Amino acid sequence: MNRTPRPELLDHRFCTSRLPNGPWHNIRMKLYIAGPLFTPGEREYLDRLAARLSASGHECFVPHQEQSDVLDASTIFALDSEGLHDAEAVVAWLDGPMVDDGTACEIGIFTELIRTSPDRYRGIIGLATDWRTWRRRDRGMADGGINFFVGGAILQYGRLVWSIEEVESTLEEWS
Repeated sequence: MNRTPRPELLDHRFCTSRLPNGPWHNIRMKLYIAGPLFTPGEREYLDRLAARLSASGHECFVPHQEQSDVLDASTIFALDSEGLHDAEAVVAWLDGPMVDDGTACEIGIFTELIRTSPDRYRGIIGLATDWRTWRRRDRGMADGGINFFVGGAILQYGRLVWSIEEVESTLEEWS
């Protein structure tokens, strides 16, 4: 399986050395960026989020930026699972009428990784920027009406936030 990112997206990625004197010592945290990725707008949002977090020194694994010689369910699951296992934290974009099913699965997998190896993994940040979610939150609906199971996983092992600035401040706390 070829894991080389598409050349036009290389500026969003960093190498993985965390050695203090290594060539890539500016890495702060390895992040898995989860979210819906089926429309150009969704992919662009995730790319921009990853670029912003990368500019702060984080290494971002963004599933749709990865290339593979084979594109099927088994290959994508293996590739993305490896990205989750290698990450220290997940930033999950939760926008939409409901949490994307792939994103929910990624949150579930990472929740189990944290539960079984709490010293290895930092946590999950659920990012909700959708006005529909904000309105539900402002009307008193628990956790903005995000699915209780998904929201419970995020709150058990991380934080639900409402802006990219809150993502950045949470990552700063966890660094």
